[in-house]
Amino acid sequence: MDKVIYLIRHGQTEYNRKGVVQGSGIDAPLNETGRLQAEAFYKTYHNIPFDYVYTSVLQRSIQSVNGFLKDGLPTTQLAGLNEINWGVKEGKVPTTEEHSYYNKIINGWREGKLDIAIEGGESPLMVQERQKSALEHILSHPDQKQVLICMHGRAMRIFLCLMMNRNLREMDQFAHTNLGLYLLHYHAHNKRFEIIKENDQSHLLEV
Repeated sequence: MDKVIYLIRHGQTEYNRKGVVQGSGIDAPLNETGRLQAEAFYKTYHNIPFDYVYTSVLQRSIQSVNGFLKDGLPTTQLAGLNEINWGVKEGKVPTTEEHSYYNKIINGWREGKLDIAIEGGESPLMVQERQKSALEHILSHPDQKQVLICMHGRAMRIFLCLMMNRNLREMDQFAHTNLGLYLLHYHAHNKRFEIIKENDQSHLLEV
């Protein structure tokens, strides 16, 4: 069965505002701006007849779709949608040294070194492996024709590579912002995804 998927990144947290690395090891809540972003998205899209809502298990993703959950939409939290784990760099205040190390890892991924990870963290290949079961779960319910998914920036880039059958080296081509929207159509006959909107932020104009 074909599906329409609304894929969003969570709203802003204080870690985002301060530029501090925040992965699956930090379960930060939305800040005031993040809550306003979530309200703006809900105001724009609450009339869409969603059949189901999926989030990661982290509170910032759950809080970002709270308006829809209050409406009683069925939901499941999937750990496979969690943000990448940044290991020993999580929660570190950005410094020149930290920024240099972080960029070295990111550049390595762009060069195809997709099995490298920050100490104690996950590589892109590890993240995508756990995402495969999450995507399989989401696609296995033909009654869920319109689906809302809320997850995280780096993980979303990896997820989009999985959905679009793109090489993970290209993940940074998928731009993302807090509460930005990717609208996708899943065509069941050929098991292909089509991107209709890419990092759309039109619902955030008043935030």
